[in-house]
Amino acid sequence: MVLEEVDEGPPPHDRVRIRVEAAAVNFPDALLVAGLYQVKPELPFVAGLEVAGTVLSAPPVAAVHVGERVLALLEVGGLTGGGFGEIADAPLRGVVAIPDEMPFEDACGLMVTYQTGYFGLHRRANLQSGEVLLVHAGAGGVGSAAIQLGKAAGAMVIATAGSAAKVELCRKLGADLAINYTEEDFVHVVKDRTAGRGADVIYDPVGGDVYDRSTKCVALEGRIVIVGFASGRIATAATNHVLVKNYSVVGLHWNLYNQRDPEQVAAA
Repeated sequence: MVLEEVDEGPPPHDRVRIRVEAAAVNFPDALLVAGLYQVKPELPFVAGLEVAGTVLSAPPVAAVHVGERVLALLEVGGLTGGGFGEIADAPLRGVVAIPDEMPFEDACGLMVTYQTGYFGLHRRANLQSGEVLLVHAGAGGVGSAAIQLGKAAGAMVIATAGSAAKVELCRKLGADLAINYTEEDFVHVVKDRTAGRGADVIYDPVGGDVYDRSTKCVALEGRIVIVGFASGRIATAATNHVLVKNYSVVGLHWNLYNQRDPEQVAAA
């Protein structure tokens, strides 16, 4: 990676040009820079898919105006990026105005992880107040968002993480119980905390062994939300076990909503 000056050129007629004040580093960004993402942009490219900043220019049909504070998604499915520069051009539907009291550093992390959590917990899992939510990798991006969204929904939140510092972060984010999975078996802890019933919703961005173990502590009519495979291993669902224990395994690919049902994204 190199830092260099480039000519930004004239603003595209169909995009909002933003002076970037803060940019998020999401998992796809890390994969892109490492050359491991499923889409390979032509080199050289500017990474960064999520930003917050101030509008420099906007087409007349845009919902935002020059000088307005915004957060923006710089495409995802077909990539594009550009957020790790001082200026970025965002598609119209990916730009949202933010209140004056919201810091840019908070705003730039709001789109991908919190939308993923919102759609995963509410649209796919139908999380209800009073239910037990188990969040894996609670100190990560989507995990930390899911803890906060779960608490906001009135759930009792249990989180897992891999170190004492990460466990403490989960507690600060609002988790009712945080488990260091390197020291304790989260299956036993969840069953003990719920008097053997298990978790109603399990939010899993890890996959692999974590998914396999999660099936041991999912409640009757529970929902396991598949968010990603950070472990590197894609687990195989035993459909006979799904049937016998009466639980659901649901997928959450947020960008598919962004592509096919953007009105839902705008509402969220």
